[in-house]
Amino acid sequence: MSEHCLGAMMFGKFGNPDHDDCVRIVHRALDGGINFIDTADMYSAGESEEILGKALAGRRDDVILATKFFAPASDDPNMRGGSRRWIMREVENSLRRLGTEWIDLYQIHRPDEDTDIDDTLAALSDLVHQGKVRYLGHSTFPAEYIVEAQWTAQRRNRERFVCEQPPYSILVREIERAVLPTCQRYGIGVIPWSPLAGGYLAGRYRRGADVPADSRVGRRLGAQFNDPRQAETHERRLDAVEELVKVAADAGVSLAHLSMAFVLEHPAVTSAIIGPRTMEQLDDLLAGADVRLEPDVLDRIDEIVPPGTSISGADPWQPAALSKRNRRRTR
Repeated sequence: MSEHCLGAMMFGKFGNPDHDDCVRIVHRALDGGINFIDTADMYSAGESEEILGKALAGRRDDVILATKFFAPASDDPNMRGGSRRWIMREVENSLRRLGTEWIDLYQIHRPDEDTDIDDTLAALSDLVHQGKVRYLGHSTFPAEYIVEAQWTAQRRNRERFVCEQPPYSILVREIERAVLPTCQRYGIGVIPWSPLAGGYLAGRYRRGADVPADSRVGRRLGAQFNDPRQAETHERRLDAVEELVKVAADAGVSLAHLSMAFVLEHPAVTSAIIGPRTMEQLDDLLAGADVRLEPDVLDRIDEIVPPGTSISGADPWQPAALSKRNRRRTR
C-alpha cells in the first residue's frame, strides 16, 4: 500500500464537477505511484464513486479500492446507518457505481449507536464470505468503540475490522492519546483523513489575507460564519498556521509538505489520505512524497500544538453521551 492514499471526496459536484478532469487526476496519481484510493457513498451523493468507476476501467486490478457507508441516502430512516438491511442494499449500489465486482476495504463511516455492533459485523462478515468485500474498516471510532468491535468479532467469530480512518493533522492530534495506541495494540491499520486540516495546512488561509474564493471557507462550506465556537477555532488555527509557516521555512519545505510528512512520521499511520480537487494540488502533494522531518522540527511542532491536543471545532459526529438529553437531569 502506498504511503499516500488518493481521497476522492472532492470529485463531483461537491468539489470538481468535471468528470474528465477527475479521471485525469486519478490516472496521474496512479502513474505517480499511488495504488490506494478512498471514497464514500455520500461524496457528491454517489457521483464520486461513479467517477472512480470510469477512471479505473481497465486498471481495477492495480488498485486497492476503499469506500464507505453510513450517511443518510434519503429521509427514509432505514436508508442509513450500520444495519444489515442498509448494508446489504448499499453495498450493491456502491459496487454498481464503482463498476467493480469487489471492494477491497469497506468501511462504516461513523459509529452507529442505534445498531448493535455485532449486527453490523455479521452483515459485513457475510459480504466478505460472498467475495464482495475483502477487508473491513471503520472511520472516526473512539478507542473504546474500537476495542468493543474487536472483542465482539473475537467472541462472535466475525470478520474483524482491520483499519481505522481518523481525523489527524498537526492541528488535530487528539487521537494520539488513545486511538493510535489502541490501533497499534490490535494491529489495525490507520489511514488519516484531512492531514491538511481542510486546507489550513496547505496555506489556504493566512492571517490578514483574503480567503480564496474557490476554497471551502470561501464557498461557505465551513461553520465559521454562524457558530461562535467555530469562529474562535478559525482564529486560533490562523495563529498556529503563522507559527508553522516559520517552521516549514526553516526546514526548507512548504507548509503542505511539512504537514503531510508530520502525519506519516507517526509509527501507527499506514497511509495518509490526500484529497486534491485540481491537478495542480495533486502535483504539489506528489512532489513532497519523500519529505521526512528531523527530530528538532517535530519538537518545534509539538511546542505549537502539543501532542494529544487539538485546535478543532470537533467532528460533526459526537457520542450520544454528549447530547443535552444525556447530560441533563430531567424531572
